[in-house]
Amino acid sequence: MPRQAKTWAQKMCAKPPHTVVLDKAFAGVPQGARLLISSPQEIDEFLRTLPPGRSLPVQQLRRELAARHGADAACPVSTSIFLKIVAEHAFERFQVGEAIASVTPVWRAIEPDSPLMRKLSFDPQWITERRQLEGLPA
Repeated sequence: MPRQAKTWAQKMCAKPPHTVVLDKAFAGVPQGARLLISSPQEIDEFLRTLPPGRSLPVQQLRRELAARHGADAACPVSTSIFLKIVAEHAFERFQVGEAIASVTPVWRAIEPDSPLMRKLSFDPQWITERRQLEGLPA
């Protein structure tokens, strides 16, 4: 019997953030660098600290998360995956009627031309509209 797929809420509960030392270069990060593997929860918490009207490109998000952990970089692959999980969970919560003020403001980190916008399971127009309401570039 096939295993049932995890919900977005279940995917939010991942391993805690940790760092690894790269034994070879990876995704533009050099060998020997300390690489942060964040978590959906950490990204969720970080985005909640961004005030309305402030956006933060994913590259800057990665730099700030890495700095918090004393790492040289944050993994671009896992950060994108975790940001997608946070976005899907935020939209799911919005869909069931949660007030927008309590939904994680993923629109502050997902830019309209980002590859992540095309990977979302929901209509990216939701993010575009939220960005427009905050005066962010849409």
